[in-house]
Amino acid sequence: MVYKLNKYNIVKVLVVGTLFFLANTMYAQLIPNLGGQRTGTSSFQFLKIGTDARGTGMGETFVAVSDDISSLNYNPAGLVLSNENGVTFTHTQWFVDTRIENVGGVYHFGSNALGLNVTSLRTEDMKVTTEFQQQGTGDYFRFSDLAVGLTFARKMTDQFSFGATVRYVEEVLGALKMRTVVGDLATYYKTGLGTSRFAVMICNFGGQASPSGSVDLIGGRTANNFQSFPPPTVFRVGFAFEPWMNEKNRLTTSIQLNSPNDNAENFSLGAEYAYKDFLYVRGGYKFNVDAETFSAGAGVKFPISFSKAILDYSIANYKELGFAHRISLSLLLPNKSK
Repeated sequence: MVYKLNKYNIVKVLVVGTLFFLANTMYAQLIPNLGGQRTGTSSFQFLKIGTDARGTGMGETFVAVSDDISSLNYNPAGLVLSNENGVTFTHTQWFVDTRIENVGGVYHFGSNALGLNVTSLRTEDMKVTTEFQQQGTGDYFRFSDLAVGLTFARKMTDQFSFGATVRYVEEVLGALKMRTVVGDLATYYKTGLGTSRFAVMICNFGGQASPSGSVDLIGGRTANNFQSFPPPTVFRVGFAFEPWMNEKNRLTTSIQLNSPNDNAENFSLGAEYAYKDFLYVRGGYKFNVDAETFSAGAGVKFPISFSKAILDYSIANYKELGFAHRISLSLLLPNKSK
């Protein structure tokens, strides 16, 4: 494949780059950069955990790469870049016997796409302990999280698409429950210069939430008034392109800047190599992130009797905590309306 470079494409890229810079500068002025001082100031931390093996295999440098059903987790605007309907399942083996399950589906109609995505995090039953009963009171409790998101995406032109997600989130800790509604807004733009494209996304924005319920304290006291915290809102900007692509091989590279409301800004690099659109190898690295460093993954796409299947696996290094493992299975059906 040969890409033509002309003055119109150059002007287009310069204009897009200027707008991109201005948008990022305006955002930095509106939201002060407090760096690490913001750590621990948001709730619903499970929303920050990646729930797709393809994206996490690239170090979650994925907002500008999202072009299939995995876009449900990383950039809703990318859902319309593929015409295939389907479902996806991901299992994440998290730390200290914590499991995360994710299931999603997407349906295309015309230039639009609808998606549904459900994420569940659960722990094993844990003993209730007190200051005077450190071996347990005989009661047990469980910590759990739930997120249910509805996504709409539309392709406006061959180069530009946008998407939005409305998500109900809930967190349960024993007798306490916290719930709210958050949203994602995203855009995806192909510059016209080769395969380069960039994406801008703000995710998990919404109002503050506080726990409801009551907790019995020592001395016959009861606590039922708790502080409110905002959700973990993140502003993401990504750029991706293929420096090498022919009939058999494709190498996708990407870079992403993340500006969270509860920590310092960070950025990440990722890459994906595809051989004959059948075998995939991925890698990524996160910078200025305390816990996580590198990640890697692999995947295969193969036909089955009624659809195509994609099986992905990823591993991510969390330094002192160890490795997190994820496995995803996606079943894709052709869109007969196309």
